[in-house]
Amino acid sequence: MFENYKVYEYTLAGRPLKIETGKMAGLANGSCLVRYGETAILCTATANAKPREGIDFLPLSVDFEERQYSVGKIPGGYFRREGKPSEKAILTSRVIDRPIRPLFPKDLRNDVSLNLTVMSVDPDCSPEISAMLGASIALATSDIPWNGPIAGVFVGLVDGEYVINPTFEQREKSRLELTVAGTAEKVVMIEAGAKEVSDDEMFDGIMLAHEEIKKLIVFIKGIVAEIGKPKFAYASSEFDHEMFDKVFAFCEKDVMFALDTDDKTVRDERLLPIRDAIVEKFSEEYPDIASRMEELMYKIQKKIVRRWLINDKKRVDGRRMDEIRPLAAEIDLLPRAHGSGLFTRGQTQVLTVATLGSLGDRQMLDGIDEEDSKRYMHHYNMPGYSTGEAKPVRSPGRREIGHGALAERSLVPVLPSIEEFPYAIRCVSEVLSSNGSTSQASVCGSTLALMAAGVPIKAPVAGISCGLITEDDGSWTTMIDIQGLEDFYGDMDFKVAGTHKGITSIQMDLKIDGLTPEIIRAALETTHKGRDYIIDEILLKAIPEPRPEVSKYAPKMISMKIDPEKIGDVIGPKGKVIQKIQAETGTEITIEDDGSIFIAAVNRDGGYAAEAAIRSIVFEPEVGAIYEGTVTRIIPIGAFVEFAPGKEGLVHISKLAHSRVKKVEDVCAVGDKMKVKFLGVDEKGRMNLSHKDTLPLPEGMTEQPIERPRRPFRPRRDR
Repeated sequence: MFENYKVYEYTLAGRPLKIETGKMAGLANGSCLVRYGETAILCTATANAKPREGIDFLPLSVDFEERQYSVGKIPGGYFRREGKPSEKAILTSRVIDRPIRPLFPKDLRNDVSLNLTVMSVDPDCSPEISAMLGASIALATSDIPWNGPIAGVFVGLVDGEYVINPTFEQREKSRLELTVAGTAEKVVMIEAGAKEVSDDEMFDGIMLAHEEIKKLIVFIKGIVAEIGKPKFAYASSEFDHEMFDKVFAFCEKDVMFALDTDDKTVRDERLLPIRDAIVEKFSEEYPDIASRMEELMYKIQKKIVRRWLINDKKRVDGRRMDEIRPLAAEIDLLPRAHGSGLFTRGQTQVLTVATLGSLGDRQMLDGIDEEDSKRYMHHYNMPGYSTGEAKPVRSPGRREIGHGALAERSLVPVLPSIEEFPYAIRCVSEVLSSNGSTSQASVCGSTLALMAAGVPIKAPVAGISCGLITEDDGSWTTMIDIQGLEDFYGDMDFKVAGTHKGITSIQMDLKIDGLTPEIIRAALETTHKGRDYIIDEILLKAIPEPRPEVSKYAPKMISMKIDPEKIGDVIGPKGKVIQKIQAETGTEITIEDDGSIFIAAVNRDGGYAAEAAIRSIVFEPEVGAIYEGTVTRIIPIGAFVEFAPGKEGLVHISKLAHSRVKKVEDVCAVGDKMKVKFLGVDEKGRMNLSHKDTLPLPEGMTEQPIERPRRPFRPRRDR
C-alpha cells in the first residue's frame, strides 16, 4: 500500500535518528515522521498554489504543536483538549522560524505553512531539535522553493565538557543551553541561555555545533537526492526596477535629508510629504504606485542606509560604529510597587516593575516537558504609542512572548535560590518608546527593578545588540547598539546579555544566508564591551547594590522545615487547619513535599504567629522537659493538661503533689495554669505528665524515698 515508504537512519549524539517518508500526510507538499529515540514528530510543509495579493512579505507560519498524549497526559480545563499553544511551544516555533525564513526566495508571496506535531516525547531526545530537522527535511524534499537544507543541534556544557544534544539529566547540570542552526557553510541561528559562560566558551560551543550540523546536512542532502521533488514555478513579486530607478532618482536627496537625524519623530514627519510627492508625480505613469508605497519606501530607505554604512561608515544618527546612544537609568518611579527601574537608550525607553509574592504565586506549567512550575516570570508589553502608532491593545503576540522570555532567560542565572530568597518574582517591562532593541533595554530595566526591590541578585546583568552590514565581495562591518532603521535595513540583530563575568543569553535574528566564525567572534567581543560599559557607567551608578530589605509593601517571608510526615497535620482534613491559620494571621502559606514551609505576610507579626501555630502542631514533646499548660478536664484519677496546642496529657492524681492527694479538685481546677514534666507515652499512646516533679521538695523531704526496715517474716497462722 505504501510503495513510496522509506526509512533513513542516522546516529545523532549516540542515539538513533530515523526519518520516515511516504507513509503519512501524503497530501502535503512535503512531509516526514522524525523519530529520535522515543521522540516522534510529524512534520509537514504545505504551500498555496497562488500568491497572496496585496502583501510585501513572505506569509510563512511555523507551528510547533504540543499534544499532551505525547507524554501520557490528559489536558486540564473544562474541555479536556489542547487550547492555545504554551509559551514553550511559541518559543520553539520562533526558534525554528528564524533559520528557515531567510532561505526562501525574497519574491515569494505564496502562503507557506509548517506544522510540527509532537506525538511522542523522550525526555532525553529533544523534540525541539527533532522538529527543526523535520521542518528542514519536509521543506527540502517538497516542491516548495527554498534554499535549504538547514540542520540544528543543542549543546550543553557539563562538568567542563561540551555535550551534543545532552540527556535530561545532563541538561539539569549544564551551564549552557545553546541551540545552533546552520547550513553546510554558515551559522544561520543562535539561541542561548547560560550561567555566565565566557565569550570563548560560547564561541567554542557554537563552532562544535556547526561541525555536527555539517554532518547532518550531508545526511539530509542524501534524502533530498533520492526523493526530493522539483521546485514549482511561482509568480514573482519582484519590483518593477524601471519604476524604482525613476522614483529613487526623483526623491533620493529628499529621503537622505529626511533620514539624516537621530530623532525618529522628525524622520517620520519629513518622510510624509515625500510619499505624497511620489504619488502625485508617478500616479499617471504607474496607477498602482500608491498600493506599493510601503514596499517602495522600504527599498529606497534601505538602499540609502546601506550605502551610508558600507561606503561612508556613516550611521543614520551620526554615531561611530562602536558608539552607544545616550543612556540613562532611574529607580523608584512607582512608590507602591515593590521595585521599579526606568532604562533609556536614545529613543528606546523601558520601565520594568518587579513584584514579589509567595511561592504559591509561581506559574504552573502544563506542557510536555519536565518543568511543572517557575518562580521567576518576565512579561513584556509593547503598546502602539511606543512607536507612535494608534492601534488597540491586544493580547500578547509571539513577539511579545519571545522578548519577555529572552529577558527572563537573561536574569534567571543571577537570581538567588529559593532557600536564600523564598519569593516568587514577576517583572513586567512596559515599552514606553521604541527605536531599536527594546528586549535588551528590558534586561537592563529588570536589573534596576530587581535590585530596587531588594532581590539579592548575584551580579547585575546588561543587554546590548550588535548589527551587521555585508557587501557583495564578502567584506562586512559590525556596529554596536543598532536602532530601528539599522535593524530593518541591516543584515543582523545579534543580542547578547550578561554580567561582567560572562554571557547569560543570546538571540540572533538574521536576514542573510549565514554568519562566518569571524563575524560571530567580532559580535561577541563587541557586545561584551558594550554591556561592561552599561553595567559600570549606568546601572551601578543608579543603584550600586541590591537593597538589604524588601519594600515595606512587599510580603515578608518566613521559611521553616518540618517532618514531611507531619504535613497532613498542618493541612488538616480538607485543609481546615491551614485555612484557619491563614485567616487568623493574615498570611499565605506554601507547603512543599519535602516539608519546606514558606509563610508570606505583609505584617511580620502575623508571620511569626503563623510560624508559632505550625510549630505547635508539629511539636513533639521531649521526655523530661518541663512545659506550662492549662487544665482542660478533671476526672477522679487525675487532671488533663494541654501543654501545647493539640497536645494533651494526664497528670495522675499521684503525680499532682508530693503529699497524698485525696481529691483532684483540692489541687487544681479547670482553666488553671500548671507546670508539667513530660514523662513519655505509654503503650496505649497516652501522654503521661507530672506536676509533682516540677515542684520544690517540702522541707525535710529528700529526692530519694525513705527506706523502712522490713518486717520479719511471720508464718501464716491457720484459722
